[in-house]
Amino acid sequence: MRVAFLGLGSMGRAMARNLLKAGHEVVAYNRTRARAEELAKEGAHLAEHPAGIAAEVAITMVADDAALEQIVLGQQGLLAGLAKGGIHVSMSTISAALSRRLAEMHQERGQTMVSAPVFGRPEAAEAAKLFIVAAGPQQAIERCRPLFDVMGQRTFVVGDEPVMANVTKLSGNFMIASVIECLGEAFALGRKYGLEADKMLDVFTNSLFAAPVYKTYGAIIAQQKWEPAGFRLRLGLKDVRLALAAADAEAVPMPVASFIHDSFLSAVARGMGEQDWAALAKMAAERAGL
Repeated sequence: MRVAFLGLGSMGRAMARNLLKAGHEVVAYNRTRARAEELAKEGAHLAEHPAGIAAEVAITMVADDAALEQIVLGQQGLLAGLAKGGIHVSMSTISAALSRRLAEMHQERGQTMVSAPVFGRPEAAEAAKLFIVAAGPQQAIERCRPLFDVMGQRTFVVGDEPVMANVTKLSGNFMIASVIECLGEAFALGRKYGLEADKMLDVFTNSLFAAPVYKTYGAIIAQQKWEPAGFRLRLGLKDVRLALAAADAEAVPMPVASFIHDSFLSAVARGMGEQDWAALAKMAAERAGL
């Protein structure tokens, strides 16, 4: 399949590379052209701008709403370049409001939008072990399934409206942030009593909390390995902010998310925005005088 990939950061580059390895014809675009040129050495074609992709399916994987709006709606944007009948697969973590807006705009032009955000850090993207959450017209999802199968280990279809996948992703990231906060508080309590974080982690992850999210983030927090960031703290703040915006739109109180938002904001104010979002746990330690 001829597929365009727009957005070649730490996640997108690995995902596009896996599509190339699987034999798909990839047209690459990145605002920082050097990253696209790296992929061109591995067989990708280059697009000068999003409107020049000339592909039946276009995948976007960018950091936030502003970046996606620029790629899709900007001058020479994807909206103008994607042919009638083409599919835009938005794999970024974006707001519910933007998801709905883009879906409507694509529909008006005879195009289709599928939202398919992912769960997984860069190492999971490299290993094609992402979990993909997809929503949109069933026919379009099935058309894209061969691509999803190359990039991830499982695809969950959650509904026929693209926004449903985005809300699932925002809810999941809120839950991960909650786990990070709880681990930070638990380790702070243990340290006050002379316990070592790694020993507490061993107990937790080999008894009640054996899930990958506890093992992954528990290890990062116990080792205080905040850099290099697999997912930057400032993006964690963005995602919790988006979850709260989605909740506000439907009158859903989220008091835990509100507290975590403020904790993230304090961390960013302290210059921690480029560290891994697991560094949120440092705020719990700081509040405990550690």
